[in-house]
Amino acid sequence: MLPFPVRRLTVLIAAALASPVCVAQTLGTVEVEAAPIDQPTMQVDRGAVIAPAPSSDAGEALRAVPGVSGVRMGGHGIDPVIRGQSQTQLNILLDGAYVHGGCPNRMDPPTAYAPIETFDKVTIIKGSQTVRYGGGGSGGTVLLEREGRPLPEGEWLRGKMGAGYRGNSQTSDAFADLSVGNQETWVRAIATAKDARNYEDGDGVEVLSAYSEKALNLQGGIINDATRIDVGIDLSRSDDIMFAGAGMDSPQADADTYRLRIRHDAEVGPFAAIDADISVADVTHVMDNYTLRTVTGTRMRAPSTSDTISGRISGDVASGDMLWTVGVDFQNNDREADRYNDTANNKNSVLWPGVSIDQTGIFAELDMPVAERDVFKAGVRYDRVESEAGRAGEATAMMSPNALYTMYYGTTAQPVSEDNIGGFLRYEAALDSLPGIAWIGLSRSVRTADATERYLASNGAAASRWVGNPNIDPEQHHQIEAGMDLNWGELKLNGSVYYNEVSDYILRDRAHGQSGIRLADNATIYRNVDAELYGMEVGGEYRFNANWAMKASAAYVHATNTTDDRPIAQTPPLEGTVHLDYRTPGWSLGSQVRIADKQTRIDDNINTGSGLDVGPTAGYWVWDVYGSVEPGKTTQVRFGIDNVFDEAYANHLNKSNAFDVTQVQVNEPGRSVWARFNWTF
Repeated sequence: MLPFPVRRLTVLIAAALASPVCVAQTLGTVEVEAAPIDQPTMQVDRGAVIAPAPSSDAGEALRAVPGVSGVRMGGHGIDPVIRGQSQTQLNILLDGAYVHGGCPNRMDPPTAYAPIETFDKVTIIKGSQTVRYGGGGSGGTVLLEREGRPLPEGEWLRGKMGAGYRGNSQTSDAFADLSVGNQETWVRAIATAKDARNYEDGDGVEVLSAYSEKALNLQGGIINDATRIDVGIDLSRSDDIMFAGAGMDSPQADADTYRLRIRHDAEVGPFAAIDADISVADVTHVMDNYTLRTVTGTRMRAPSTSDTISGRISGDVASGDMLWTVGVDFQNNDREADRYNDTANNKNSVLWPGVSIDQTGIFAELDMPVAERDVFKAGVRYDRVESEAGRAGEATAMMSPNALYTMYYGTTAQPVSEDNIGGFLRYEAALDSLPGIAWIGLSRSVRTADATERYLASNGAAASRWVGNPNIDPEQHHQIEAGMDLNWGELKLNGSVYYNEVSDYILRDRAHGQSGIRLADNATIYRNVDAELYGMEVGGEYRFNANWAMKASAAYVHATNTTDDRPIAQTPPLEGTVHLDYRTPGWSLGSQVRIADKQTRIDDNINTGSGLDVGPTAGYWVWDVYGSVEPGKTTQVRFGIDNVFDEAYANHLNKSNAFDVTQVQVNEPGRSVWARFNWTF
């Protein structure tokens, strides 16, 4: 029986459903097309935008969604956070592919290789309510998808082109999206280019944030009777990426991804349909402290690679009213990273010592109607995980990774295997007394440690060391969630609350001689603790008439390391937005206020805790205005001003310095005027 605190959950449910705040799951000009029964899943389809203003990548765009935050280290590579969970606590798939970044300090999360304007559909599944997309995913799953589609009869060419400019940072961008073919065969090409300089914050201080990015996506498909075959290639080239929140910049960040998908929509034995896909993603990343900035000390460079092969085969089996989806998936990620002292011409550290993590899973998911209007869903999956570090014994000018592991944990890197079991139960009920639905769900998800948490070996002075734990146990999340979605036509309300009890939470901490930690020298280490996370999301929309609408949203998460009775660092505060929009068929105007409460539940002392928070963060409110004009049926101009009053502010979430793991909080941009033009044909 799962140990959930019922009294606390009851209070949260009452608070969420009684809240007078009207909030929505859509922001700005977002158009969400998802059946209410799927709450809290949201889906943004082709032609919509997640946020009013242009974004540097998918990570920045996702921050506009309630319950989603992001870690800023510069102008590119915003690292998503959902319900206070991040990194590999989230499953992020780009066109079905796992793309694991090449930077140990996450300068390039998967979303850094995903220009948001090139995707047709974004699906955000908060929490653990599916087992189809790999193990873990306790915080949620993000699916960014492109749809290569056959063209209608009599049409052989379809396309969209656009360009934009942002004044603060002098960011210019352009894209072209062209499809040619017919009803049976088609080819699609999407090209994007962006160039940004450093922006200024609200105090007029220049923030290192420049970058240059080019990306090309090619895909093709063929339909033959009941079988469809799709192939795709992604080429992403990012250069001269500057990071105010790190002691290094990235002169190069490249990703090449290759995909093959086969879909058969006809009976094969017991299966009503079969879906299979495979992808290969190769990432090359370089960071240093001298190519893009003035050297003030030792010249350091860290080249790295991250190569991932992933795939899935699944089938649908119908049995009466029950629909089963069963399948097998896998992913293999190989990572290499070294750090060189180019001043002394030697290798300083083997950061990722030939790390290989293999995960193979089997899963089954059930969707079953109950009575006339209710739905019961369930899923279970088993994952076999094997990991090793083939270069852990390699000597450098300093110490080998194994020597570092022995110093802090009394062990070396031996092959590790895990057998992880997860699943969920979910009941969705149509309400008799109210116009809407309610749902409740239970889940268990298990997340294995990533390459950094288990094997990172960054050497230096004691307090600057950053050492993974080869013996770290996987996280085990046990969650309960409940919510409602109500619709009176002109008024819509939704709310959800959740509680997550975690065994063996993988905590990034400092070495204080804790249980299992042999030294007390303030080095950055990893250890398992127990933890709890709980929170809520509320939302709604009120339409005054056919033109005027008001929307708002709020999200809160509370995270505690219960082993040490202290807050978990890098937890976002209470955040919300309020929108007022006026729309007509040919033009629209709107405004939004972005609000964040102060965050005082912090862990900022490296001598007693992790020190991952810079300190308390002040609350803020920022006002944006935006609009659009459609001069013709095929053209659109969007424009706006972000941070109208030029406020100086920072989100609470921050990253550590790549050298000495000092925490750096980066201010958000000051006032920024922007515009973009789109033409569809």
